[in-house]
Amino acid sequence: MSIPPDDQRVTLAHLATAAGVSLSTISKVLNGRSDVAPKTRSKVEELLEEHGYRRRKVSSTRPGLVELVFHELESAWALELIRGVENVAREHGMSVVLTETGTRQAPGPEWIEGVMARRPAGVVLVFSDLPQGFRTKLDSRSIPFVIIDPAGDPSPDVPSVGSANWSGGMMATRHLIELGHTRIAAISGPEDMMCSLARIDGYRSAMGMASLPIEQDYVRYGNFHVDGGRDHAFALLRGPLPPTAIFAGSDLQALGVLDAARQIGLRVPDELSIVGYDDLQLAQWSSPALTTVHQPLIQMAEEATRMVLRLRDGERPNNLRLDLATSLVVRQSTAAPSTAAAPATAPAPQHA
Repeated sequence: MSIPPDDQRVTLAHLATAAGVSLSTISKVLNGRSDVAPKTRSKVEELLEEHGYRRRKVSSTRPGLVELVFHELESAWALELIRGVENVAREHGMSVVLTETGTRQAPGPEWIEGVMARRPAGVVLVFSDLPQGFRTKLDSRSIPFVIIDPAGDPSPDVPSVGSANWSGGMMATRHLIELGHTRIAAISGPEDMMCSLARIDGYRSAMGMASLPIEQDYVRYGNFHVDGGRDHAFALLRGPLPPTAIFAGSDLQALGVLDAARQIGLRVPDELSIVGYDDLQLAQWSSPALTTVHQPLIQMAEEATRMVLRLRDGERPNNLRLDLATSLVVRQSTAAPSTAAAPATAPAPQHA
């Protein structure tokens, strides 16, 4: 990807690619961090200056900066959220600073002092929750925050934006049932994440409404990455009663399932149907292209940024929790089960 012409928007992603560095390195330079090689820092700063990324009035006034905080910056999922925050920030003549810190539960302890010093107009966080001590410090400086897609269960007074995970799990499973599948397994993320549980609950509801049994080993929790999908798929597909379809809790997990099927020698979708979740750009370029649940990541980030700016302006929404709708995108990784996949005799139901 090259830097676009001067009359087009230059994003952090463009600058990172042009400089040959990661987004986290760009963020470190913007934050004034010392752990960047002098040569790299000089190259990044030249690009920032050349393309005017920091020429907006952001250094001395709070309204110029929105901070976006991740625990894992280098992912396709993160890029979608960055795009959404940048869309709204640009509308308001603001810039975005990226921070990578902590675990998926909360930012690291070093972050709070840095954000207090930066004094952004608001903070958008991609975490389960925010510790009460951090909230108190942000409130003391009148720095509002919003959490995107909380994986835990934030208290009602915590502003947050998510998506309809239960509905997404339901529609993915229903799609497979309507194709004629009865042996459907589900692989989701960590069992202590609310979104993982909600997607599995949607799967269970669809199976129950169709009066289909859920085999004992068909529900699995792991992580949202390729290796987790691959490992659980191997166990499922090599079991005594392998499923004819698998609903994966993320597109990355679905790619892991696809890889496992290839290694075993199963053809997708002829012998195994796969549904992912998120609808990242990579889903349409897999082979076969991935049927998946579209999670509106860009829109989620846009709404979170709008909410944080309304909070900055003193507005308090009637509802601090916003869930956006999900939708099913049907591509080439799902089809009716082959007749060869049907067992000779129906097994005794074993409900999970």
